[in-house]
Amino acid sequence: MANFQLHRPEAIVIGAGIVGLCTAYFLVEAGMPVTIIDPSEPGAECSSGNAGSLASGAVAPLAMPGVLKQAPSMLLDPTGPLYVPTGYLLQVAPWMARFVAASRQTRVAEIAQALHALIGNAVADHKNMASRTGCRDLISDTGQLHLYPDQRSLEKDNAAWALKRQYGLIAEHIGGAEIRSLEPAVSSDYQAGYHLPDQPWVKEPKLYASRIADHLKSRGVRFIRDHVQSLSRDVTGWSIRGRAADYFATQVVLAAGAWSAQLLRPLGIKVPLESQRGYHLRFAGGGVDLRRIVVLADRKVFITPMQNGLRVAGTVEFGGLKRPPSTVRAGLLAGHAKAGLPDLNISSPAEWMGHRPCLPDSLPVIGEVPHQKNLWCAFGHGHLGLTGSAGTGRLLAQAMSGVASAQRTLSPFSISRF
Repeated sequence: MANFQLHRPEAIVIGAGIVGLCTAYFLVEAGMPVTIIDPSEPGAECSSGNAGSLASGAVAPLAMPGVLKQAPSMLLDPTGPLYVPTGYLLQVAPWMARFVAASRQTRVAEIAQALHALIGNAVADHKNMASRTGCRDLISDTGQLHLYPDQRSLEKDNAAWALKRQYGLIAEHIGGAEIRSLEPAVSSDYQAGYHLPDQPWVKEPKLYASRIADHLKSRGVRFIRDHVQSLSRDVTGWSIRGRAADYFATQVVLAAGAWSAQLLRPLGIKVPLESQRGYHLRFAGGGVDLRRIVVLADRKVFITPMQNGLRVAGTVEFGGLKRPPSTVRAGLLAGHAKAGLPDLNISSPAEWMGHRPCLPDSLPVIGEVPHQKNLWCAFGHGHLGLTGSAGTGRLLAQAMSGVASAQRTLSPFSISRF
């Protein structure tokens, strides 16, 4: 195997998803030479398939108080928004135990505070970065609608909305007439909800990632297509073994999404990272126009008017990295979309499945690995990968440059919590 000696970067970022790209952006801004290694093109994996939401107010974790009562019926229902195949129950059980433990009221408050520190400035962070990387036109400022069939179903989520408002989210309560004034195509079955005027969205996440990558290339960042197989440390830095070559860097950022845990395991580092296999359908000629993201909150489904058609995203399942996609799971989204948009033509959609890297407390792992000097983590953002990517890059670049305040801000995200 060749030893890669032509370019010895100060930092190597493993992973060219949106988190890795944003981290590289802020490292370059800080004056650090960077190389990015990924087996795929930038933004090709999970970063390409998200709903596009920039949700700076999404501080409520997935595990809220009372989740234990809901979990059995939710997880075992194959038509529900979150499903665990029976053959995967034993494997995911330890993760689920941590998930339930994270729903304690005191822990939820801690998680919300940490998430706010990470994503509270997400809108400004993304707009500033987008302006400098040539993709500001891809961020839409038309806001989002989060809708429920009636006031009673809305009130089931009162705790989460109260927590979001506590950290400054503007959520305007609206009724049926106001819903259809904003989005005439929405079904009259939806009679209550919230308008989030200050929560923008990205019109095409894959293109967004590609333009950031193009900007990084213009700044001297080298992109290498290789599959990283292992990491090892010596007195001078980190050696990275790939399938095609070996690489060296004084600092390494592990931003490999759902594949990050398997690179840490040989170092004796275990992290409860699971893939929440997310699906979306794209309706290129659906015959329905939307101006903003519409969230069918009772169904946990996001409908986004992307540049290449309506994207309907939301259903997730556990099942690891190797199982094939489920056409049945993807197909559920068509029915959800039709319930929210009765005039939508749901024939012949394009299907997508990707691996969202999720940790049981809804917090990503960000920061230096204890006792592994200059090995930094940036993975596990779950449903907040796009939203949290800019804040992750900004804070991590500061921490890697020795800024003590950034290191303190990142302390709740340390891998040592596990």
